[in-house]
Amino acid sequence: MMHPGKMVDPDVALPQIAILGAGIFVRTQYIPRLKEIADRVIVKSIWSRSEESAKAASELARDFAPNIEYKWGDSGIEEIIQDSSITAVAVVLAAQVQIEVSLKMLRAGKHVIQEKPAAGSVSEAEAALSSYNSFCNDLPRQPVWALAENYRFEPAFVESRKLLNSIGDMMHVQVSIEGSMNSKNPYFSSSWRRNFTGGFILDMGVHFIAGLRMIVGCEINMVSAITRHVDVTLPPPDNICSLFQLENGCAGVFVMAVNSSSPKIYWRIDGSKGALQIERDIDNGRHGYMVRFYTAGGHCQSTFYPFSGVNEELKAFISDVLQTNNKEGSSGHNPEARSSYIEGARDVAVLEAMLESSMKQGNPVHVKRL
Repeated sequence: MMHPGKMVDPDVALPQIAILGAGIFVRTQYIPRLKEIADRVIVKSIWSRSEESAKAASELARDFAPNIEYKWGDSGIEEIIQDSSITAVAVVLAAQVQIEVSLKMLRAGKHVIQEKPAAGSVSEAEAALSSYNSFCNDLPRQPVWALAENYRFEPAFVESRKLLNSIGDMMHVQVSIEGSMNSKNPYFSSSWRRNFTGGFILDMGVHFIAGLRMIVGCEINMVSAITRHVDVTLPPPDNICSLFQLENGCAGVFVMAVNSSSPKIYWRIDGSKGALQIERDIDNGRHGYMVRFYTAGGHCQSTFYPFSGVNEELKAFISDVLQTNNKEGSSGHNPEARSSYIEGARDVAVLEAMLESSMKQGNPVHVKRL
């Protein structure tokens, strides 16, 4: 099996991918990151609802994808579906249409990497998985359905998971998300303003739950939460405070304040032999995470890891596409579990349980298992 970090065999044809969406995240993240792995994949098309935005985004990729095409509207979507040379697509659209478009592409036999969140609710995610599993039986090979929740690919979380056993028995977990988000921020999107119960709490909260589940290595069984709406320029709720219990019995606290005057983001696990903390930080101008490992004797070992989750998840997806498309490797290949759609749906389930608990005045709610 080809490891995501290795070079592509020069004798293997590079997969061709289409990007569905031309918004700010495509322009500032997908296109630059795909440029960095241009030796692994060919960006053949960019699609948007309007010709103008599709053309503008395609020009940003032309230096590394000189033959890139831009398409728009319903006819452009159909052209991508019918183009057999395009074997994979990145779905980076408004949240309320992503599942519909992803399933359409998967049904056509194309591999999909879809932006988060997996769905607006657990029931929507379950219906999507049921549909996917049903039509996959009629396809010659099961297309990969990956979810772009890149925290599971951030080196800081990968390495922190390896250190967990060194802190002994887990005693307490803290997740504190004090972010800065307002209507002037370019990532402020009307899609989650009107389509999610939970707004930004759900849209971005899935990242922080993914990081939590990645580090502790077990599921969250039960939650009790209270939410508030403080900043009226943001969709409600914009603050959440939750107690949670892991399946191993350990308790923890999850706090998220969407618009804080002093942003700070960290995960901390206290154990019987030490502690582990992952904190958003900047080192020599590089944005990333500082991982601090505390021993029982008080010694602290600190390591900084720059952001690279988007790059790593795209490399893993392209590797899965190559392995699945390869006739010899199509049977028996297991796609990267960290980016599986069901993992993202499980993150949604945790936040949905928190929001449900808040509507019940903080009464405990069991997290639905998927």
